[in-house]
Amino acid sequence: QVQLVESGGGPVQAGGPLKLSCKASGNTNRYYFMAWFRQAPGKEREGVASLYSGGGSKTYADSVQGRFWISHDNAENTLYLLMDALKPEDTAMYFCAAVPGWLRPDARGVPSEYTYWGQGTQVTVSS
Repeated sequence: QVQLVESGGGPVQAGGPLKLSCKASGNTNRYYFMAWFRQAPGKEREGVASLYSGGGSKTYADSVQGRFWISHDNAENTLYLLMDALKPEDTAMYFCAAVPGWLRPDARGVPSEYTYWGQGTQVTVSS
């Protein structure tokens, strides 16, 4: 079992930066595929970025490529999402997710592939 707790969301002006954190606890003594998803009201949950906590395999949605960066600190068991050049359309609830082991590329943005989820942190971008 792994527990995930997100933080760092809030209101931000368009064009500005924001950094989200996801602290993992529980069975952290193994590698996971970890991801950030987001869900806006009335829309489906979509994958934003993902990585393998054992190193590498970073993947980004086209809509955030070049503006968002995902990283992981193994010592702190924390996943990060650094967001820049934020747009109003980035407004959503952002969720952290994890699954033990490796995910093939076409599965990394699929919510049902992930076992563990955080409660989410709201990001609101105003123009």
